[in-house]
Parts: sequence; structure tokens; C-alpha cells
Amino acid sequence: MWNYTRLLKWVSETAAATGSLRAVSAGLILCVATGARGEGEDWPWWRGPEKSGISREKTWNPAALSGGAKVSWKVELGKGFSSVSVKGSRLYTMGNVGDKDIVYCLNIEDGKEVWRHAYDCRLGSHPGPRATPAIEEGVVYTLSREGHVLCLDAETGAVKWQKNVVGEYGAGILTWGLASSPVIEGDMLLLNAGKHCTVLAKATGEKIWSGGPGKGNYSSAVVYEREGGKGIAVFGEAHVYGLDLASGKELWSYPWQTAYNVNAADPIVRGNKVFISSGYDHGCALLEINDGRPSLAWENKSMRNHFSSSVFLDGHLYGIDGNAGSGSLRCLEFETGKVAWSQDLGFGSLMIADGKLIVLNERGKLFIAEAVPDGYKEVSSADTGLSPRCWTSPVLCRGRIFCRNSEGALIAVDVR
Repeated sequence: MWNYTRLLKWVSETAAATGSLRAVSAGLILCVATGARGEGEDWPWWRGPEKSGISREKTWNPAALSGGAKVSWKVELGKGFSSVSVKGSRLYTMGNVGDKDIVYCLNIEDGKEVWRHAYDCRLGSHPGPRATPAIEEGVVYTLSREGHVLCLDAETGAVKWQKNVVGEYGAGILTWGLASSPVIEGDMLLLNAGKHCTVLAKATGEKIWSGGPGKGNYSSAVVYEREGGKGIAVFGEAHVYGLDLASGKELWSYPWQTAYNVNAADPIVRGNKVFISSGYDHGCALLEINDGRPSLAWENKSMRNHFSSSVFLDGHLYGIDGNAGSGSLRCLEFETGKVAWSQDLGFGSLMIADGKLIVLNERGKLFIAEAVPDGYKEVSSADTGLSPRCWTSPVLCRGRIFCRNSEGALIAVDVR
């Protein structure tokens, strides 16, 4: 990380030695630009800045795990599966301690707590919150397993507004609690709650539209471009739906019934094609939407995402095939569903950064490999020291990979 006090001292001394500030201006501009790139970009919500599971960060060292995981800091959050969001020097996440959900704001450098906000919420089965906070314009949005929607000041944690989509808007509670991470789109806050989606005004929490009473599913809503505006792809209880973003009008639907009604991995939309995948040996499919009607391009059991969403890159899908307890990292051709390769790393979750797969398996081992379709090519790997179960997606941001387990241990692995 750049020390800007030292940088300014260098500018002053060099200018004095050369007799001209102009003599160092080009170098200064280069240093600042390089420093800014070294800082990386924010990871402000679930699945990252482009909501794709991909980071554009390049100034990190994929081989850093070769000598073991260098853990910069470790904190205890309480039980849960919430991933992290990062804005500037602040990290936001959630946990549950003693039947109270806690929204945390931590310093990214040392993990020290900046603030916390707690409220009553039962632990439940597979205890704790599932959703990942979303941050925009100095505000943090969260969702609890019991339907609490909170809008908090990102600097102080003060409550700006709060609602409950179960009590106020008729959303049903799922077997393992609500799990949808809030999705920000314009002035809207999208939640997979109710029959198919509940959309609130992000400034006030007032309902803009809702798919009506009922149960949605565990995955988050995905916004996509379509002719005539924007759409939402979202799982309901037993269907995947295409909805008009502005009105909530149903544009199309496709039946997708999974054991225990669990559709937890987000749909992936590319043009007029929608990839869906579920666990419990259900499998995956590619839908093609033409004239408002979905048709099946292909379907197989080569990618059974229990709850970790796959990531699309360069015409291929990378994801975890299998249920908790047993799984493999797999690469599929998007257009055909054909398996390009498979590697037994165990069950886990993943993201991609700078063409590299970052995979955390449920036993706490971290892998970095090339995201290429011609075979599994490991760059480095290491045990993080986290005890099972590590079901939460890892996040690379500003040269650190953040990993957590279900008991609430959160670590920062230094890969700068």
C-alpha cells in the first residue's frame, strides 16, 4: 500500500534537488496512478461490482499461497454464512450471537470493529444470516433470515429505515430462512421474497411492487438487459421467472422443481440465454428466450450447484458440482453443456479475478488456478486454518482474500 506522506516528502526533496517541480511531475502522476491501481476496486455487494462473481483486480499475487496462507487478521462474527462487501477502507458483513443478528463494519487493514448494529433474530436451522450487505452512496442494506430489511448509515451504523418483508409485505419464510442478498438497481432495492420478488424504494423502504404473497427462493435476483427495458431473472418456489424490472410484470417462466424447493444458485444471463443450476442431483439447463417464450437449449447433470453460484467467463462456466459434503470444481461449455474438465477439490465456492479461479472448499483449503477451459492448472493452494464448514464465497479485494466459516471466524489472507 502507498504511504502518501512519504510520497509527498519524496516530491518535495526531489523538487528541491532538481530545482523544478516539473522535473518530477510525470513520475508523480505514474506513482499515484500505480498506487490507485494497487488499491484495487470496491466489492460493494454480493458477487462483486458487476454482480458476476468476477473482480477486475490485477495487482495481487496468485502464487502467494505457495508458502502457506499468510493470515493478516482474524475476527469472530457469530454464526452465519454472510459474505463480505468492501467500500473504501471499510468491510461489511453479518453474524448472529445469542439470537441477535449483528451487522458489522470493520477496518479492512486490521479487522478492528468500526461499528455494529444488533437486532433480535433467531438463529434457526443452519444458524445465522445468509445475505451479504449491499453498499451504495453511504448506505448499507441488509436482509435477515426472518425478513428484516435494514438501511443503515455506512459511516455510523445509524438506522435510516427498516421494514420486514414477511410481516409487512406477505413474503413467506423458507425452510432455512430468507437468503437473498439485496440487489441495488437505480432507485430500487430487489429482494427474492414473496412469490417472485419484492422491490422497495431504496431511499424509504416503501414497496414499489411485489410478485404477491408466497415463497420465493434462496438465490438473489439478477438484472439483465432486454428489448424495451430491463428484466429480472429470479427463482420462485418451483419456477424461474423473467420479470419486467419497472412493473414486476411476468414476462416468462420455466418450471424448475428441486428437492426441498432449494434453488440457491443465481441464474446467469447472457443475451437471450439463461443458465440455471440446482443441487440434490437435479442438474443444470440453458434456456433460450425468444418472443417472450423460454425453450430448452440443453439440460444435463454435469453442474449441480447446491448453493454456490457458477461464474461465466469467455464462453465457459466454472462452478462446484455436488452437494455439501462432496463436490468437484468443474468447467462447462456454456453453449453446449459439455464438460471441459473436472477436478476433485471437494465441495465449496468460488470467484474469478484476473483470469484466475479462487476456490475455498468447505474444509477451509484455498486454491488458486487458471480459469481456462483446457484443464485444471493450479497456481497455488494452502490451508487457511479455518475449521469446517466453509460454505461462504471467498472475496478478493485490495490484495486480500476474505474467507469465513459457519461458526463466524473471518480471516484476511494477504496475497498482495
